[in-house]
Formats: sequence, C-alpha cells, structure tokens
Amino acid sequence: MDATRHPRIKICCIMSEAEARLAVQAGAHAIGLVSHMPSGPGVIRDELIASIAAAMGSAVPPQGGAPPMGAVATFLLTSRRGVTEIIAQHHAVRTSTIQLVDRLESGTYAELREGLPGIQLVQVIHVTGPDSVTEALAVSAEVDALLLDSGRLDLPVKELGGTGRRHDWSLSRQIREASPKPVFLAGGLNPENVAQAIADVGPFGLDVCSGVRTGGQLDPQKLRRFMLAADVRRKPGGS
Repeated sequence: MDATRHPRIKICCIMSEAEARLAVQAGAHAIGLVSHMPSGPGVIRDELIASIAAAMGSAVPPQGGAPPMGAVATFLLTSRRGVTEIIAQHHAVRTSTIQLVDRLESGTYAELREGLPGIQLVQVIHVTGPDSVTEALAVSAEVDALLLDSGRLDLPVKELGGTGRRHDWSLSRQIREASPKPVFLAGGLNPENVAQAIADVGPFGLDVCSGVRTGGQLDPQKLRRFMLAADVRRKPGGS
C-alpha cells in the first residue's frame, strides 16, 4: 500500500455531541466512540454512542445497509470478543464502522460480516514487536482496514487503547508497506509529532485521542494545531 501524504483524520474518545461537532468542524473525517473497556479514557454508554452516531448522520438505518454517502464515519470501539456479542452491540448503537480493539475469541470475521452487512471492520493491532507485523498481515485479508496502536494485551488489566504512548514506527511502516488494506496509525500522536509520523509511516489515516485534549476535554487549540501539522485535505461532504 502506497504512502499517503494527506491522511484521513479520526478523532477518538469523543464524549458528547458537542465534541463530535467540534472535531468535524476542525476537519475530522471520522470520530471514535469508546464503549466499555478494561482501562483507558473516553468510555461512554452505548445509548450515548447511538445518539452521537445519529447526530453525525452516519447511523445505520434499522433495516441495515451502509450509511448515507458523505456522512462522517463513526467508529464503535468495542472490547467484546465474540461475534454474537459484537453484532448485538452494533444493533444497539448503529455506527458506520466497528473497531475491534482485541482479538476475536469466538466466531469468525466472515460471520461478523454476514451479521453486519455494509458495516466496515477495522482490526486494531497493538504493535509490540516483530510478531505484530506477522499478526497484522495475517488478519489484513479479513477486514477493511488495520489500526496500529500501542496497547498491551499481556497485562493483568489489558490496555486496549488511549495509552498516549508511541510504539516503534519502523514496524508500523513495515505493516503499511506490506498490507493490502489501508492502515491507520495511533498511539501517542500530537501536534508536535504528527508531521514526522506521516513522513515515517505514510499511513492512510491518523487516530488521535489524548494528544488533542487538555484535562480530558477536547481542546480546540490543540485540535487546530494537529490539523494544521497534518496538513489535512478534507473533501466537501466528509468523503
């Protein structure tokens, strides 16, 4: 996959409709909505996730199918690991995309696609070493995109995102170069290092949470600086 000079921007850990609108007005192409996690920031109730998705115009209609063209993408971050549970959760929140922050434990990606037609699947790979490259490429054929983050699945309380830490970007570049699917880069991004991240990794998209927040709240100035540093090119209509 070729490098991307002007990546898509996903603002994660959105906690209200006001934060969602602030992110979109700043030029975000997507927002991340965090459901129950064992650790990390930004967790909100599924009812609020559904409300924000609907407000963004990207909620999937009850009869299923893809969201309207031009709608801002809404990502449900789920720590659930069973296909049946994930499908049930999505039926309650109806985002346009599901971001799997852990490995599937029961069921298959094919079953997930069958149960959620038209919904994009993004698998998080927590980049901890060379084995992460192998894992990412093995799963890439099953999903619509990969998201490379800095969590730790081996801790007593798992870290599944929102760590504010960078990982080894050289490994992320290896994954991006070899992956047949788009790659998002996450983990410790901020206005000061995002330009270097783009140069070093060349990702399709960038995912930021703590790097554009102050005291846990989305910070308009940090957000603006991040967008300027990333030199965002957002097409009209959010495409």
